[in-house]
Amino acid sequence: MVILGVGITVLAVLIVGVLVAKKVDGDSDNFLVAGRRLGVPLVAVSLAAAAVDANATVGNTDLTADFGFWAGASLALGLAICLLLAGLFLAKPLNAMRLYTLGDFFRVRYGRGTEVVASVIMAFAFTILLAGNLVACGFLMERFANIPYAWGIVLTVTLVLAYTIAGGLFSDAYTAAIQTTITVIASIALLVWTAMSFGIVIPEGMGPFDLGQLTDSAQGAPINWATLVALGIGDLVAIDFMQRIFGARTPQIARRSCFTAAALTAVVGTIFALVALTASAVLGLTAADGPVLYQLLDGWAPPLLSIVVLSGIVAASFSTASGAILATSAVIVRNIFRRRRSTDPSVRDRLLTWTRAAMVPIVVIGAFLAIQVSQTGILLTLAFDLMLACLAGPFIAGVFWRRPGLVAALVSAIFGFVLRIVFLALQPTLYGVPNDILYVPNTIATVDFDGWATLLAAAASFTLFVIMSWLTPRTQAELDDELATLDDLRAEQSRVIDDEERMPAAV
Repeated sequence: MVILGVGITVLAVLIVGVLVAKKVDGDSDNFLVAGRRLGVPLVAVSLAAAAVDANATVGNTDLTADFGFWAGASLALGLAICLLLAGLFLAKPLNAMRLYTLGDFFRVRYGRGTEVVASVIMAFAFTILLAGNLVACGFLMERFANIPYAWGIVLTVTLVLAYTIAGGLFSDAYTAAIQTTITVIASIALLVWTAMSFGIVIPEGMGPFDLGQLTDSAQGAPINWATLVALGIGDLVAIDFMQRIFGARTPQIARRSCFTAAALTAVVGTIFALVALTASAVLGLTAADGPVLYQLLDGWAPPLLSIVVLSGIVAASFSTASGAILATSAVIVRNIFRRRRSTDPSVRDRLLTWTRAAMVPIVVIGAFLAIQVSQTGILLTLAFDLMLACLAGPFIAGVFWRRPGLVAALVSAIFGFVLRIVFLALQPTLYGVPNDILYVPNTIATVDFDGWATLLAAAASFTLFVIMSWLTPRTQAELDDELATLDDLRAEQSRVIDDEERMPAAV
């Protein structure tokens, strides 16, 4: 019964995603940024659906049950902070630039070399993010439908690919309306049922007001802060978030949508953390026996509630996976291989064709990684841990500070990537769990290094970026290249601007 109910939800998402695909009309502008016609409702729900994914729900409850509120809720709260900061500082200027991908920003601001390096790092990180969402769906299929874990991942990624490859950001935005509605209803229903059945019980020292989790190393403070910083700041360099911001009709709409999504993300993430604390205190559930949320739904919750909550998890995972597939393929094709949109309506749009083709190898790699590393929240945090160490400084500073040039951006990005990978290889644990991703046995680092690795790599990379910005400021040639690149972007959108007056705006 449970899997039937979830299956109906998945079918509804697929039908909507495919039906909306006709809006693409053979144009990569519609495919990548929805013709820049999305209003607050669609942008806000698509941002929220991307934030409240399997990592911020299933990963959140696992970490909260084992280590406390701030260990798990930081996944969702970090993403909410990111959306708040994006709304305050970045959404308006970036939407006004009329970019297609985040890689375009690095090309405009720092030149072709930085565009390629940044795009490779972003594609690498978002393949990890895709894998994290597939993990939760794989476990769900295994527990509730008796489908082997690996085959559950393959089935999930195939379904997501089907509507993403058809409708791009239009499909993602419209299906997100369904997904976010289900997720909000599911979280409220789960909280009400938990409170009525068990009360809200918080184990001693593990609640939201037990701030030792943020001040005491023995209680995981460095790990919790690393999570908040990696997601709150590193996630600003999120190609899927930015893809949705670029699709907003105006800079003001982009900004308001970020604020709405931030509030939704914080509320839903807090609810799942409180439920996990109660499940741990009253029922003794831990992640050692499988995902805590799945144990609660399978063994204790009424079937109807299980259907709603699991449908919300699957829907949220689909949305994040869809956004990751779309944004990653666009960055690879557009910013690494330099395919551009055709402005001639009579010529086939090669950017659209190749972006769709690139989705296939991306989902294959993401599925393989999910099968090999069956972690949820850890993969999410690692993805933005890398972004924090490599690109957050050049991106955020580059929006407002005109001095940094190509040398500062490249040096800090490459240094940050190498340093973070070295730290990763030295860490025996990663955000409180065994490092199954890339650990080289050594006597240099202990479990106490966990969390500090994130913060130190980011601090070192940002410091180097500032130093190099002062030593090697932008040259006049780089300034001229920025103006020329902006002219190229405007020329590429000439057909879009001509067509906007006769195209209706999306909700």
